[in-house]
Amino acid sequence: MSERLNVRVLLLVGDEAEIVTPHRGHTDPERVPVDRLVKETGLAREDLAGARLVAVVGDDGELKRFERA
Repeated sequence: MSERLNVRVLLLVGDEAEIVTPHRGHTDPERVPVDRLVKETGLAREDLAGARLVAVVGDDGELKRFERA
């Protein structure tokens, strides 16, 4: 069974986006490739910073997929 979490893109650092989740705050954000977020959400790179998304979390705790909130 998968879990859905509300997440937010803090900022972009090179080719990675820093994502905050209910489990990882701004001092220890999750890092996700920008290309992955663009592909999975359909948002343009310039629209990612500050975006609110939904992350689908697999049974292993990994962020499996991102969707627009």
